[in-house]
Amino acid sequence: MWHRLSFSIASAFFGLIAASPNPTAARQVDGTMQLVGRMSVARAAATATAIAGDRVLITGGMAEGGGALREFEVFDASTNRIATAGEMDESRAGHSATRLSDGRVLILGGYNGNYLKSATIFDSRTSRFTPAGAMNVGRSGHTATLLRDGTVLIVGGVGDGWSFLSSAEVYDPRRGRFTPVKSMAAARESHTATLFPDGRVLIAGGHRDRRENIVVYASTEIYDPRQERFSAGPMLTTARHKHEAAALADGRVLVLGGSDPRDHVHFTSAEIYDPTANRWTAVSGMQKGRYKLRDTAVRLRDGRILIAGSGRFAEIFDPRTSVFSPVDGDLGQEYAFASAVLLDDGRALVLGGYDNSMRNSDGIWRFRE
Repeated sequence: MWHRLSFSIASAFFGLIAASPNPTAARQVDGTMQLVGRMSVARAAATATAIAGDRVLITGGMAEGGGALREFEVFDASTNRIATAGEMDESRAGHSATRLSDGRVLILGGYNGNYLKSATIFDSRTSRFTPAGAMNVGRSGHTATLLRDGTVLIVGGVGDGWSFLSSAEVYDPRRGRFTPVKSMAAARESHTATLFPDGRVLIAGGHRDRRENIVVYASTEIYDPRQERFSAGPMLTTARHKHEAAALADGRVLVLGGSDPRDHVHFTSAEIYDPTANRWTAVSGMQKGRYKLRDTAVRLRDGRILIAGSGRFAEIFDPRTSVFSPVDGDLGQEYAFASAVLLDDGRALVLGGYDNSMRNSDGIWRFRE
C-alpha cells in the first residue's frame, strides 16, 4: 500500500533529483545555512511548526524504507537540542500541521495504511495531544490553511481507493467541528494553498491520476470564506505539481519549481500572481530545478523568500529585483520532502528530507544572516 502514499511518494521514490548547477553562477547573498542540531528520528515529509519559546514541533513523516512515523519531537532553537520526544495518537505521513490562533497545533489526516479522518491537537504548555474530532473525508496530501477568523480550510488530497479529492471542509476549533464546503472544480493533490491579505485562499496547480495517466494542472481556484465556495482563477504560465508557493509582503503570490507529470523535468521556472491585475507573470528562474519542496519556502522579516528544499544549497528570492540568488552553505545532499519553518524571532530552520538514495536526514539547518 505504500506505493499509494498520497503526497506523491509513489513518484517520489522513483525519479532522481536534478543535479545542481554551480551556485557561483550568481552573486551569493548575505547569510549562510549552518547545521545546528539533529532530530531524534531521521524523517522525510514530516511537518515542522513553530510553537512558543523558540521551539519547533516536528511530527510524523516517512520512515526510511517506508512506513509512517508515530514519533514526534520538540526542538528548542535556543539550545539547539531536542527538548521533548514521544509518540502521537497514531502514525501519520502525508498529514498536515497548522498552528491555530491560540498557539496550539492542529494535526490532520495522513496515511498509515489507511487514509485518516482523525484530528489531534498538540498543546505546547502540556506537550500532549488531545483528540480533535474527525474530518468528513479521510485524506492525505491535502493542504490546511489558517483563515483570518481562526478556522482552518482543508482542501483536496487523496482518499480511500486512491481517489483524488475535490472536496474541502473547514474546521472550527471553538466548536471542534468539521463542516463541508462546496468542492473545487478539479480534484487536486500536490497543489499549494496561499492566504491572501483579504482572507481568500489561492489554490494553485497540482495533479490527479487518471488510470495511470497523471494530469498536471495549470489551473487555479480561489476560495472565498464569505461565500464558502471556490471560483476559477487565472491559469498558471506553466502547469506544475510538487511545487511551492509563498505569499509576498505586498499581497502577491510567488509560485516556483515543480515538475512534469513523470518528474523527468524539474523546473527552475517561477511566476508571480498579482491579485489586483488578476494575472500571472513569469519571473527569472531559480539557480536549479527543484520539486518535492512544498512547505520549504519561508518569508524572512525583510520580505525576501528563502527556498531551501530539494537542493544542496538554498536560494533567496528578492521581490524588489525578482531575482533568485544562492545562499552559502552546502547541505551535503539534495534533500527532497524536507520541511522548513520560520521562528517567531525571524530565524529560519530547515530539517529532514531524503537524498537520491532514499536515505532520510536527521539534520536541522539554520539560515543565519
